[in-house]
Amino acid sequence: GQLPAAAAAPGSWRLIVAQDLRELEAAQQRFDLTLAASLAVLGLALAAAAVAQLALGLAPLRRLQRAVQQVRAGDAQRLEGEFPAELHPLVQDFNGVLLQNEQVVQRARQTAGNLAHAIKTPLAVLANAAEQPRGDLQAFATLVDEQVRSARAQVEWHLARARMGGSGVPGLRSPVAPVLEGLLRVMRKVHAGRELRFDCDLAPDALAFAGESQDLHEMLGNLLDNACKWAHGRVAVQARAEGRRLLVTVDDDGPGLGAAERERVFERGTRADECQPGSGLGLAIVREVAQLYQGQVRLDASALGGLRASLELPLA
Repeated sequence: GQLPAAAAAPGSWRLIVAQDLRELEAAQQRFDLTLAASLAVLGLALAAAAVAQLALGLAPLRRLQRAVQQVRAGDAQRLEGEFPAELHPLVQDFNGVLLQNEQVVQRARQTAGNLAHAIKTPLAVLANAAEQPRGDLQAFATLVDEQVRSARAQVEWHLARARMGGSGVPGLRSPVAPVLEGLLRVMRKVHAGRELRFDCDLAPDALAFAGESQDLHEMLGNLLDNACKWAHGRVAVQARAEGRRLLVTVDDDGPGLGAAERERVFERGTRADECQPGSGLGLAIVREVAQLYQGQVRLDASALGGLRASLELPLA
């Protein structure tokens, strides 16, 4: 409109613009409704995606649960099925434990059966001798003594195998240094009259065997005892780590063994020299225990001039 003449300043204008806000408010309401609907749809889609992701993510765990239930029910011997890479270590370790338990049961059954079979022959001989006329009591006593010794050797052999039941159980750790040091003290006392020299290199104190301390004591004790029996004056022991394996070598300066005899002495009851005391089971027990731990023992020529026994075992 036109300004009053008294209020108007010379050479100036005032412009007033007016508009109806109902169209703007209607556009804003439409935008708000569209945004709310879009957010609602997005929220529903995200919730559905989260549920689907959770269901898909837990599906391998449900399959694993069903597989464990099948093992518990006796319908399966192992965890079977397709599992993601993240679960493979768990499945492999679990199957490893199941395999070890199965091996323990099998060894127990075999030990019982082998022991029964082993003492059956001495018992049969004794029973047969008891039914015969005892004309020569000295010969009868000698026969009884031989068969009793044979039965006792078999019992000791199978009892030694029965003590190996803990081999391969996860988490076992046996330091090597204390076992070797204790055995060397014993050997020095047992062979004190021979004035043997013992050289020992135990490498780091943290070196440990992944198994039972008693089994390690059994294996190293037999190897050291053999070395001391045959050594002229020196026995050398070395323990070290090679990758993930533990290697213990026992050397002596004795007469040694030929290549053909080195394998033969691992047979039960075989002795390199019948004049030496022993049952011929020591090296056989060492090999048996080492194999239960997926290890090995071998005999070679020693730099000292005698025999070298190398025992390879899993490293803790």
